Amino acid sequence: MAEILAALRSLMSSHDPPLHALVVPSEDYHQSEYVSARDKRRQFVSGFTGSAGLALITMNGALLWTDGRYFLQATQELTGEWKLMRIGEDPAVEVWLADNLPNDATIGVDPWCVSIDTAQRWERTFAKKQQKLVQTSTNLVDKVWKDRPAAETNPVIVHPIEFAGRSAVEKLKDLREKLTNEKACGMIITTLDEVAWLYNIRGTDVSYCPVVHAFAIVTTDSAFLYVDKRKVSSEVDSFFKESGIEVRDYDEVSSDVVLLSSNQLNSSSAVKETPTDVQANGRNEVEGNNNNFIWVDPGSCCYALYSKLNSDKVLLQPSPLALAKALKNPVELDGLKKAHIRDGAAVVQYLVWLDKQMQEIYGASGYFLEGEGPSKKKHSETMKLTEVTVSDKLESFRASKEHFRGLSFPTISSVGPNAAIMHYSPQAETCAELDPNSIYLVDSGAQYLDGTTDITRTVHLGKPSAHEKQCYTAVLKGHIALGNARFPNGTCGHTLDILARKELWKYGLDYRHGTGHGIGSYLNVHEGPHLISFRPRNVPIQASMTVTDEPGYYEDGSFGIRLENVLIIKEADTKFNFGDKGYLSFEHITWAPYQRKLIDLNLLTPEEIDWLNTYHSRCRETLAPHLDETELAWLKKATEPVVA
Repeated sequence: MAEILAALRSLMSSHDPPLHALVVPSEDYHQSEYVSARDKRRQFVSGFTGSAGLALITMNGALLWTDGRYFLQATQELTGEWKLMRIGEDPAVEVWLADNLPNDATIGVDPWCVSIDTAQRWERTFAKKQQKLVQTSTNLVDKVWKDRPAAETNPVIVHPIEFAGRSAVEKLKDLREKLTNEKACGMIITTLDEVAWLYNIRGTDVSYCPVVHAFAIVTTDSAFLYVDKRKVSSEVDSFFKESGIEVRDYDEVSSDVVLLSSNQLNSSSAVKETPTDVQANGRNEVEGNNNNFIWVDPGSCCYALYSKLNSDKVLLQPSPLALAKALKNPVELDGLKKAHIRDGAAVVQYLVWLDKQMQEIYGASGYFLEGEGPSKKKHSETMKLTEVTVSDKLESFRASKEHFRGLSFPTISSVGPNAAIMHYSPQAETCAELDPNSIYLVDSGAQYLDGTTDITRTVHLGKPSAHEKQCYTAVLKGHIALGNARFPNGTCGHTLDILARKELWKYGLDYRHGTGHGIGSYLNVHEGPHLISFRPRNVPIQASMTVTDEPGYYEDGSFGIRLENVLIIKEADTKFNFGDKGYLSFEHITWAPYQRKLIDLNLLTPEEIDWLNTYHSRCRETLAPHLDETELAWLKKATEPVVA
């Protein structure tokens, strides 16, 4: 680590102009949450493996910013050269730089790896101290990363209409109508899942996310895909031509943005509009000449491309594709429900297997009975279960299901103190052995052709303490309260977040992560633009969106609890309709039992007990056709009705 920092500081000194500091973001050229191995620059320089964070290197220091999900993990992973900066508790990076570097300081960043919003926020703060943000012409980290992984050439795959529900041609037509309405002549699309969704393509360029490294530009009469052409087969190229999409080399996006800025970007496959089409699109030929704005999303478009545009002709607005993608069509909703049934069966099969193994190998009391497990395992070292070996077993159950295409994120398989690390990622060399006397948390999901899944269950296969039961029950009550919510159209997730925390707050407890995120249709497991969080985001929740319901509680050094289901937002049938707004509610589509042994039934209301029994009854009915006799018998026992 010291050698890497020394090499970077040498490059910073020799840079023109010399740099006082270098910012190394987590993001790639597309502002992705999850990036490919060759784009993990922040991880390379810092050693911190979490998905979110920002590294700052000065001539005499190194600091890493990350959020509450990763405070404990970062403390464990960062070496002595690094100082942890806690987002929400410590000053933001731009404030720290303004306060700690001299006036006229120069701060370098690769403009491809930072969004417009972020870069402009930094520039405003730096300007107060006459400091300057410098766009480096090359990425300095790449210069010192001698064994940086090579770019892969994985094939572009067409996502069939039977799963997508709508054609790329239809989606392009909708987007062009939005461009016309906003007086825009074109849009630059940089977010990988938006490119994949718009063009109905998928790929394997990023682990766990079925996306392709590509940019897109769509104008009122053309559509371009910028991708490594070696990834495009003749069959896929034919699909693009039929859809009116022209394929160009990945690196051409830079020069084509310049052409777009000067209204000189032309396509050999431009959409030719008839006078009727022009009239249908709500404009005439003269009006069309005024449509000269270029739409870019300031939160996701990289600063490098924005810098090539005339800022007076840029429409800085959130991408219309984010919301369009979040509003699932009927085919996508049906696919998501079917995927979650198969996934629920895999999770139940895993719990049956884990219950049996823990009893046989460790003498645990098991999923149903309460009792202290023996302190020593009954069998040899070769028989032991670890966080990684059981995680692999869960993946094998999923892999046997129809349409399986891989995991949707690295499985969080965590026992005891490791479960308190919210986004813990077990490694074979260092992971813990399962312990029948400790809580076990597993947060996992899969990619299926018809949907993406994400589920968390927390279990104890020994004797849980009264405190653990109380905490689990508080989390469950919040989980139920949010899932049962009814709310008017126009409500944002920030308003609903308190429902999941209220019971925890009674005890002075809380958690440092959001409560819900959208989920893709065989796309990214985290999907916006909406969310349910203590962090405000002014995006109303709408019918046909998906969102997770995942409150938790974590005690450092002891245990962690999280419960997570995927929900679909639907119209609610209410007795009244105040303000004629219309009301919404949630539909659970995740199926797996909650462990009764961890529930303090005395803390549940009669309504909560009714909900639990109803949910468990539906679990049995929904999953029964997908389980064998032994598995179904286990599930029946796990979902027996409870009474207070």
